[in-house]
Amino acid sequence: MELYTEAVDYLKSYGITPVTEDEIMDSDLLQDVFTEETEWVSHSPLQTEPCLPSTLTTESPEDLLQKRTVVLKGVLISEEIYLTELETLLTPMKALKAAAGTSQPVLSTEQVQTVFYQIPELRDLHKAFYTSLRAKLQPDEVMDPGSQQGLEREEDPVTQLCHREHNLCVGDLFHKFVNQLGVYRGFIDNYENAVDIVQKCMQSDQRFRTLAESMMSSRGSDNVKTKYTFEALLYKPLDRVMKTTLVLHDLWKHTPPDHPDSITLQEALRLSSSFLSGVNERSHCKRSVKLSRGERRQLMRDGFVVDVSENGHNLRHLFLYTDMLLCARLTSAGRQAQYRFCWYLPLVGLKLHWAAEHLPSSEYQVKISKTRAKMYQLKQALQQHTKGSKVSVSRAVDRLRRKLEECEIWLLTNMPSFTLDLHSTSGKSHTIRLFSLYDLTEWKEAIEKQSGNCIEMVPPDLLSVTSSCIKLRMTQQPPVHCVQSNESAHMCGSLYVMVQSACGLQNPSSAYVCVEVDSFEFYERRKQTCLSAFCVTPQWDEELVFQVDGARQLLLVFVSQTENGTQDDIVGRAVLNLDTDNMLKKWKKVTCSLGQVDVTLSIKYMPHPLEPPSTTPPVQEPVFCVPIGQVAMQESVLVPHIVRSCVEEIERRGLKEEGIYRISGASSEIQALKHAFNTNYREAVSKLRTVDVNAVSGTLKLYFRELPLPLIPSERFRDLADALDIADPYLRADSMLTLLQALPDVNRNTLLFLLHHLRRVAERKEENKMSLSNLATVFGPSLLRPPVARVDISQEVEVQVRVIFIYLQCQNLPEAHLTKHLDIDDLET
Repeated sequence: MELYTEAVDYLKSYGITPVTEDEIMDSDLLQDVFTEETEWVSHSPLQTEPCLPSTLTTESPEDLLQKRTVVLKGVLISEEIYLTELETLLTPMKALKAAAGTSQPVLSTEQVQTVFYQIPELRDLHKAFYTSLRAKLQPDEVMDPGSQQGLEREEDPVTQLCHREHNLCVGDLFHKFVNQLGVYRGFIDNYENAVDIVQKCMQSDQRFRTLAESMMSSRGSDNVKTKYTFEALLYKPLDRVMKTTLVLHDLWKHTPPDHPDSITLQEALRLSSSFLSGVNERSHCKRSVKLSRGERRQLMRDGFVVDVSENGHNLRHLFLYTDMLLCARLTSAGRQAQYRFCWYLPLVGLKLHWAAEHLPSSEYQVKISKTRAKMYQLKQALQQHTKGSKVSVSRAVDRLRRKLEECEIWLLTNMPSFTLDLHSTSGKSHTIRLFSLYDLTEWKEAIEKQSGNCIEMVPPDLLSVTSSCIKLRMTQQPPVHCVQSNESAHMCGSLYVMVQSACGLQNPSSAYVCVEVDSFEFYERRKQTCLSAFCVTPQWDEELVFQVDGARQLLLVFVSQTENGTQDDIVGRAVLNLDTDNMLKKWKKVTCSLGQVDVTLSIKYMPHPLEPPSTTPPVQEPVFCVPIGQVAMQESVLVPHIVRSCVEEIERRGLKEEGIYRISGASSEIQALKHAFNTNYREAVSKLRTVDVNAVSGTLKLYFRELPLPLIPSERFRDLADALDIADPYLRADSMLTLLQALPDVNRNTLLFLLHHLRRVAERKEENKMSLSNLATVFGPSLLRPPVARVDISQEVEVQVRVIFIYLQCQNLPEAHLTKHLDIDDLET
């Protein structure tokens, strides 16, 4: 539940409208997923960025006025908090002035004037604004600053509230306030001088350090004490003035066009924007820190990640600066969005290591599946409600959208993905989880590039850097897809991706391609090909099928693996924009450049209504003791993956192995591989790299031996035996090839694939001691069986061995096709 609460905190920081218990529709939608109900608390719209975009295109005047009320209450609350902070900042001014005239001053008179420059004027400006606004909002109630009791009373009925709000005019107050923002210009111009004095005095004077690190402020009716530092309080006016335009925009946006305040607020918004534009050109509000080489600390990249620690997985915001990584938590303390410091690592000497996470427990997989199913239900309900236009429907849409956002962020936080381990030379380490391999690749490249350019590090002022994150950030919200609009332009149906081959590798390696779609979390968004053979031109011919809802892009990452299989290296990545017109119901061939490698793939899109996702985790179908045609159909191939994987591994390191296919591997290893292929193909491929190669060959032989129907159908046994009796060797070979071509597609291509492999094994018979005759003796009884057992077993074995031996000797043996032929049109990239 703690993880879920962390995710909900992020939603609250974006100004999500509160929901009361009696408003919640379909409350059972999430009860199977989350064990506790979410308590939505009203949140001030006074924040640094607009809230999450709404899926609604129009709002009724009643809705606008209700939201306008929330905005105004938020402004009043935040003004009260800000006034308390200014009073706290001014508390020591009188004492410091008095001490300046003594023989042991803490600050000189000039320093006191510099540190507190314009702060009394700012307090007076906001006090007058707060008093006037409070009188407008609560004409019949006196509310002392520091008490929020008046703001927590029950709302009036909607009709009374709308009537009152339409006659409530506050535009003149905001217009007057904006016209006095010039007071801030002096404070901003003086800000860096004030901070320099504070920082120097903290280092040189213990009395000032004690004062600057423990300034207390009382807040609320219960007089809860909040501890500040002097520098943090000095930063508050900067933080405040930069939010003015956003607050005015939020207020104007929720004011009906026919309201008397509309024109006045629009003018106030124009004046505020003009003021801040001039301030931004002159000031250093977004403080950068000067490094010893004369450079400044700048934000290079930021985004949402999951911080993995002993306490669990928590959604965090990661900031990459010129010389460090900073992880912060977005909170809504004081009803304003702000960041709290979590940890930081210097870039100098930073080591990175990435890995794919293992699947969670079966119980957790069930929870993930149920969450996906609930998301699907919520999305269907949301689509039905958006067709209406009534106020009640509008509220229902808001509630459904919030629930959908909750589910998607919960999945982002809890779904297994890829981790990036960060190891500092100081001994500190942190692990973050990225939402996709493509995202991880971007972060890894950015960090490695910046750390390579970073040769020194000035200890950061973590408070200032963290405080500035709210303005510097480039990423405003987690990568949720449930708030996207224009859904008609998105894909909804099945997306088929056939990954065929790649070229451009400088050195031989095994490789795979990870394919991701930017769709809803209802279905699997990430799949990858099998590991290719160890070569410079990997070939997969593997079809990946995605159920997509809202997809726009295909993200591709090419990963190579070292020969011993101990490390995966990301070679390149690419983004492919999906154009439904060019791939609708017909395969389109595309060549994408992923770094130094060009990958060829084909794409087809089939639109259709989507089926609800299963509430149970997908289970891999077994491959042993299953008809080979059924396995190939499940995998959308002509040669099953288990055959290809074992053959490729044997050709990688078993061609020189003496007695390969004749010497049996350890039974325990063979059974372990069998279990892995039946339950987790990725795990099986990993095991292939580490077990004895004879165990790999034993697994392949066991697969063919345990087929319920032999690879060469038993009904062909008599025809093949008759063909062996043909005296002319050329006619005999032609007859047997004709019988081979008549086999079912999967059987024929798998047999051809195996025969070509065995011929390559026999080419190294001087080393491995396995001739064509030996190989035919090993495989004949497994590949061909008589329809019924006969008394003369030796005669049956002779037929089995001779058939495979003659096929191995054929000079014009056809090549195998790994996948079905596609009707492909070339598409320019």
